[in-house]
Amino acid sequence: MEVHEDVSSVILPDSELGTSAPSLRFSKTCLKNVFSVILLFIYLLLMAVAVFLVYQTISDFREKLKHPVMSVSYKEVSLYDAPGIAFYPGKARLLSCKHHYYDHIPPLINPGQPGDIECTTQRINYTDPFTNQTMKYALVVQGPRDVKKKELVFLQFHLNGTDQDFSAIDYLLFSSFQEFINSPEKAEFMKDCESSYSSWKFSGGFRTWVKMSLVKTKEEDGRETVEFKQETSVVNYIDQRTKPRSDQLFFVVFEWKDPFIQTVQDIITANPWNMIALLCGIFLALFKAADFAKLSVKWMIKIRKRHLKRNRQVMNHIN
Repeated sequence: MEVHEDVSSVILPDSELGTSAPSLRFSKTCLKNVFSVILLFIYLLLMAVAVFLVYQTISDFREKLKHPVMSVSYKEVSLYDAPGIAFYPGKARLLSCKHHYYDHIPPLINPGQPGDIECTTQRINYTDPFTNQTMKYALVVQGPRDVKKKELVFLQFHLNGTDQDFSAIDYLLFSSFQEFINSPEKAEFMKDCESSYSSWKFSGGFRTWVKMSLVKTKEEDGRETVEFKQETSVVNYIDQRTKPRSDQLFFVVFEWKDPFIQTVQDIITANPWNMIALLCGIFLALFKAADFAKLSVKWMIKIRKRHLKRNRQVMNHIN
């Protein structure tokens, strides 16, 4: 009787150990499979994100190529290249032209009477570039250069009589008076200037003060164009002379606004090297993710086969 009890007491723990060990192995295998599936989905999600980043990067690069960014830079100078000022006075006559400094213009002496012409001038006749029939007369004057000393050019015109309701003188600015002087075909030079630059007017009976600024624009083909911006202020001239009603005086001042030349150019902010580096990193992550997913699937298949083999061994042992 005692022997029977000892045998059963020895067999019982063996049976409990035999049943608990496969259960423990099964739970570990299940956890590993679940963990592998979760990792697989995470890496699939990362791959989807990487593919989206590739598409977004390429789209942004194409958009930046289509829409370059405007860049504006400023260069400070102490001396400008003297601009050319082309006047179209018609019947008006130039009475005086002087250079002054530091924004100081002395009081007028004998206004309406011929005075000193201390400016470099050139008279030119050429055909109208838009009609090729009408002859035009232009008086070209050398503009101010020294912006540090606030150099200005003060001109006085006189119109003895006119049949127009309004009196004004047209003018245009071009970038270099020296280029005009050195040009062998001055008529063609002025035709090109009139076709390229805008013209303005100043009225009689006023002193028109023109402050100029220079803007250079770099085109995509490498060419550089020059444009003048102007700020004008107009002051009424109190004429105390005894004169005919049709008699008009014109006063105009030209001065540089500031010592900064503005340069405008289009810049493509899309950097191909940055995009290539980013795409390489994304593709490397894609390959790594695909490799890990492949290894995870192989490992899951191997674990599944091992589990099925163990189950078959257990069933064969039971049988």
